[in-house]
Amino acid sequence: MGKTVQFTRPDGGSVNGYLAEADKAFGSVVVIQEWWGLNDQIRGVADRLAQAGFTALVPDLFRGKSTVEAEEANHLMSGLNFGEAASQDVHGAIQYLKARGGKVGVTGYCMGGALTLLSLTMSSEVAAGVVWYGYPPLEFVDASKIKAPVLAHWATQDQFFALSGVDALEEKLRGANVRYEGHRYQAHHAFANEDAQGTGRIPQTQFDAVWSQRAWDRTLRFFGKELAS
Repeated sequence: MGKTVQFTRPDGGSVNGYLAEADKAFGSVVVIQEWWGLNDQIRGVADRLAQAGFTALVPDLFRGKSTVEAEEANHLMSGLNFGEAASQDVHGAIQYLKARGGKVGVTGYCMGGALTLLSLTMSSEVAAGVVWYGYPPLEFVDASKIKAPVLAHWATQDQFFALSGVDALEEKLRGANVRYEGHRYQAHHAFANEDAQGTGRIPQTQFDAVWSQRAWDRTLRFFGKELAS
């Protein structure tokens, strides 16, 4: 369904991305990858959003690199400058979609969830954000700068992002009067990633079709409300 496009960062640099266009878009969404890179699974997320009526763009944060090995994924993520990725790559993707017309949202998974929160603090052009089981060190989240409504999906059995951190994040968001809605699922990390099943998955992850569908339904309703109005 999608195609590779190139867009410009605020600093003038160029980034490639995967663009999935809706036939009749209600709005647009920047999709931020997990630590695996821009792979078929995250392209599938963009395609799913496009089928639901939202044009989606996945910026290629790892510049063409992707992997199925956790050690290499961790290496790629460790080499990523999160501040630059949020303020330049993601912001550039937001501006690219904004120039096409309509409101723009941001969503991301795991590493992408953390970058979604950072992006919400760095861009006033975002109309809504959806976080999937990921957050950055909380000292980097200036909640007072988040002006868009936020929806978040957390896993109660997440071994990568502890619920104590979710509690602290939510307290910080409430303290800044962010319009925030959080949901917790009896699930493991990456419960919405179809690749997190079978013998090849990381032991701490597990896809859950039921909770994934529930979270997707909430996400599409949220984006429909915030981006189509």
